[in-house]
Amino acid sequence: MPNIKSAKKRVKVSQAKALRNQIFRTQMRTIIKKYDAALASGDQELAAAAYKAAVKKIDQAVAHGILHKNNAAHKKSSFTLKLNKMA
Repeated sequence: MPNIKSAKKRVKVSQAKALRNQIFRTQMRTIIKKYDAALASGDQELAAAAYKAAVKKIDQAVAHGILHKNNAAHKKSSFTLKLNKMA
């Protein structure tokens, strides 16, 4: 446990940021699962809407520093290939 006031504050701040990142990451994973479910259902309109939501959330993750931009590009590329294969 830190004794210095600034160190105590850093612990609080890092816990708050970790919680915020965890919440965002959970939301992102949920949207990705919804996209996979839409692909499995075979409904192309639903899959296209889910694709847009997933790509948007991934771009937001990059902006917040949760995902690396190359990792995001890899995910978006695979999502696009799956969607195009469906059509």
